[in-house]
Amino acid sequence: MQTYGVTFKEKGKIYYFNYDEDDLEPKQEVIVETENGEQFGWVEKRIQEELNLMNIKDIVRKATEDDKKRNKKNQVDAAKALNDAKRIANELDLSMNFIDASFNFERKQLLFHFTAEERIDFRQLAKSLANIYKTRIELRQVGIRDKAKAIGGIGKCGRCLCCRNFLDHVGNISINMVKNQNIAINPSKINGQCGRLLCCLTYEDEEYTRCQKGMPQVGDIVKTDYGEGKVTSVDILNRMYKVDINGTRYEIKVNCENCPK
Repeated sequence: MQTYGVTFKEKGKIYYFNYDEDDLEPKQEVIVETENGEQFGWVEKRIQEELNLMNIKDIVRKATEDDKKRNKKNQVDAAKALNDAKRIANELDLSMNFIDASFNFERKQLLFHFTAEERIDFRQLAKSLANIYKTRIELRQVGIRDKAKAIGGIGKCGRCLCCRNFLDHVGNISINMVKNQNIAINPSKINGQCGRLLCCLTYEDEEYTRCQKGMPQVGDIVKTDYGEGKVTSVDILNRMYKVDINGTRYEIKVNCENCPK
């Protein structure tokens, strides 16, 4: 039995499934079993290590040519359903920003993702869509980060958004990470395309925390070999700081005995 990581859309979340054979390669199209019925997906990777996952489901089969045609039709119909949902929501005066729509492979479920500023009563919308498409309708409200992941874009660094490109999970991101890394609290600098704090603030936060041990803060009064003065700047990663003593600035290297272990 071999475990594979499978995704259902480009740059989408990776889910794990078992398969009797070990001959599946990346980009192999497969049909998998999920809680919502069968789904069409793509193999992202073969898992070498043993995963401790509960109730892991199976890859049913490699996708056939008929499966591929059926999936293509589902995608075309889902795009039409998305337009219908936008139209009906507008007619019902619902403030919803739709992101995407998708059928499961067997067309037993039609799922919509949307963002909204407040809680939406979409019961009439769901009823109207069910009458058109004769299947179970699910409307799922998601956060602004999920929208950025679905749509994609270019970040401040000039690269594809991390959430779209490779991040499988976005952890807790706080303003304390900005302060910890000595970054100016300027929304235009610390917020991403989604308007929330940059995901990349988490990448080096642990290292900054480690390197800060034993370091003074800007504004601290410290005693040095040159006398007592006020800390004017701190270089956390190089573990150095500058201190002003009677109008002269000195660069101080933190002693090794105070370095993080």
